[in-house]
Amino acid sequence: MKKLGILLIVFFMMVVTACSNSASGSKEFPSKNIEIIAPASPGGGWDLTARSVQKVLKDNELVDENINVINKPGGGGEVGWKYLESKDSHYLAINSSLLFTNNLLGQSKLTYEQFTPIATLATEWQALAVPVDSKYETASQLLDAMKKDPKSIKIGVGPALGNDDHLSLVQAASSKGIDPSKLDFLVYEGGGDVVTALLGGHVDTVTTSLSEVKEQHLAGKLKILAISSGKRLEDLKDVPTWKEEGVDLVFPHWRGIMGPPDMTEEEIAYWDEKIGKMVKSDEWKKMLENNDWEDFYKDSKETEVFIKEQAELYEELVNNSGLMQ
Repeated sequence: MKKLGILLIVFFMMVVTACSNSASGSKEFPSKNIEIIAPASPGGGWDLTARSVQKVLKDNELVDENINVINKPGGGGEVGWKYLESKDSHYLAINSSLLFTNNLLGQSKLTYEQFTPIATLATEWQALAVPVDSKYETASQLLDAMKKDPKSIKIGVGPALGNDDHLSLVQAASSKGIDPSKLDFLVYEGGGDVVTALLGGHVDTVTTSLSEVKEQHLAGKLKILAISSGKRLEDLKDVPTWKEEGVDLVFPHWRGIMGPPDMTEEEIAYWDEKIGKMVKSDEWKKMLENNDWEDFYKDSKETEVFIKEQAELYEELVNNSGLMQ
């Protein structure tokens, strides 16, 4: 009888503990492999970001479970993000401003509100460049010419209108009272083709990622008139910011990480801790330097605020551009 009583007490304690764990949601996380979705083919910016996160987390032993990168290309991120939407919290995906513009341009029904913000990681900056012998010596002069006659300046951009390259100039032009929908944009396949068009004299200026024109500027083959960062960059001290040109603009070409819907506070806190440690590591800082990225880290709470602000900005810019669907 005494043994039976002890067994009943042990059983009761086990039931109480199990119920307590269930009620508090304290199931151990993660409990299986982590998958990071790069919503594009191997080799691009999203893929490089995903593999950089994978490598630094593993090399610094921040996550015990295996971390795999899976490529889900298609639809400008649509295929990969749609895949994430149906998964559990062991899946994450790289994101960017295309999450807003795809929806605003009528190319996707997905919105940022369908996902869980995890972190903002890094940014590149946008650049406005001209031929080295251009008569326009400053970005202000170029904007003045656009305002006087919007069709007089041929502007190279790629691979499509509505991307950050395009919208950064939309914002700059709008701030000077220029109707961006009247500007003469010539669309090319990608950044490399845009720069080739500029060097070949087929366009008067290009708006593109800084990485596309930085080396040519340093080699004296073209001239960057303005960059979208908040301050001058150490390795481009001769290049002014848009703010220095009288345009109140800081335009990051950022990438971040998001999770599926309905992640728990504990799961989000797990990634805040792990990614927070990752971005402080020497290996991550070296990764930023090697890829010409700039640290732009924001944790989950900061990213939630940032994403909402960006969504409002992009709606305004796409509307100003004349592309709104």
